[in-house]
Amino acid sequence: MEASALVALTLILGALVVLVALAVGKRKEEIREEAEQAAEFTAEGSVVKGAAPKKQKQDKLRSRKDKAAQHTFSHPLLAASLKAHGGNVTCIDFSSNGKYLASCADDRTVRIWSTKDFLEREHKCLRANVELDHATLVRFSPDSRAFITWLANGDSIRIFKMIKKDDGTFSFKAAAEDFPQKHKAPILNIGIAETGKFIMSASTDTCIHIWDLKGEILASINTNQMTNSYASISPCGRFVASCGFTPDVKVWEVCFGKGGEFKEVVRAFDLKGHSAGVHSFAFSNDSHRMVTVSKDGTWKLWNTNVEYKKQQDPYLLKTVPCVTSEGSRAALSPDGRVVAISDGSNVALYSAASGQLEEEMHGIHSEEITDLRFDINGRFLVSSGDKAVRVFHNTPGYRAAIGDMKDMLKKAQNEAMKQRLEQQIKEAQSALDAVLAASVD
Repeated sequence: MEASALVALTLILGALVVLVALAVGKRKEEIREEAEQAAEFTAEGSVVKGAAPKKQKQDKLRSRKDKAAQHTFSHPLLAASLKAHGGNVTCIDFSSNGKYLASCADDRTVRIWSTKDFLEREHKCLRANVELDHATLVRFSPDSRAFITWLANGDSIRIFKMIKKDDGTFSFKAAAEDFPQKHKAPILNIGIAETGKFIMSASTDTCIHIWDLKGEILASINTNQMTNSYASISPCGRFVASCGFTPDVKVWEVCFGKGGEFKEVVRAFDLKGHSAGVHSFAFSNDSHRMVTVSKDGTWKLWNTNVEYKKQQDPYLLKTVPCVTSEGSRAALSPDGRVVAISDGSNVALYSAASGQLEEEMHGIHSEEITDLRFDINGRFLVSSGDKAVRVFHNTPGYRAAIGDMKDMLKKAQNEAMKQRLEQQIKEAQSALDAVLAASVD
């Protein structure tokens, strides 16, 4: 009898232990979900502060070794460090209206930051979750009301719509279906033409696909460069360019009829002059200038404002020696005045006019820089590489603009023009002085 009672008691205790374990597990899951919800930041509500956001309990248990390994960086030109991602940031993009910066990371989120808060202590952003995958690339639509992503595991494009709510914030809705899988090699870049007429995707083999907005392929390009290292759509929305193993950059025009129907992709022109493969390139905002960076240890600036249909070739403006490495990125300020070149986790800023080295930033990220871009107004240079996004003041851009306006002032004949230039020079100098004063403080 006693043995039976003991067995029954043991069973009851065992059941209680199981129930307690289940309850604790459920509560842990609830805590995790609450922490995730608390980590969502809205443009009008919660914000990401200078310190890291509220961590989950498990994050507090990280070893001291991990904490010591966290990367710290400071520089006089550093305007902001945007910290919200739980994984490494792989891509950044500015919206055409200049209001937003998108960043994606391997933490299964895309963050939409408010650019007006770059100089504030608090950096506002919204979070879009990438279900059952993570995005490696992100690009805004021309109207700044949607963005596209490249899915790391799905190997396809997913479109997200940005739906404005009554309180001024956004919610995000993914399209019902992703684009079909068409690439056979890892993806390099994606983009949406500013005209809104097509989407581009390029992979590391020699393939570039031109898509319509519904996910149908309009054309495929074989770059014949053995391998592609970079590809992009020009800001004007007319051209697609690529570079790779060969020492030239190839540019095509994507042609449409007057009624908006797709016609063809035709070769426009090549940039020839490097003596080794080209790592990357970038356009100015009007697509009249391009900068290329090569394995030959130089960057080159080109005038691409040519009538290629009349057999007019782009011409080389400048060749400047620089430090490069595999994966080096190039960025050109919207006005074409400043060139930025990355090398590992370092960035150098040059005057496009003189080729002179203006600024250097070393060890910006704990890992290699994955993306490098100027904002549409040329005020900031932004980089990604680890979990943070770094925002820098573009002081070389201010100096170059002031210099150009002073030259114009000397040649100005009209008194009204002189007064306008004097006022613009005063405003630009005041803005530069404010930046430099802040960096000293």
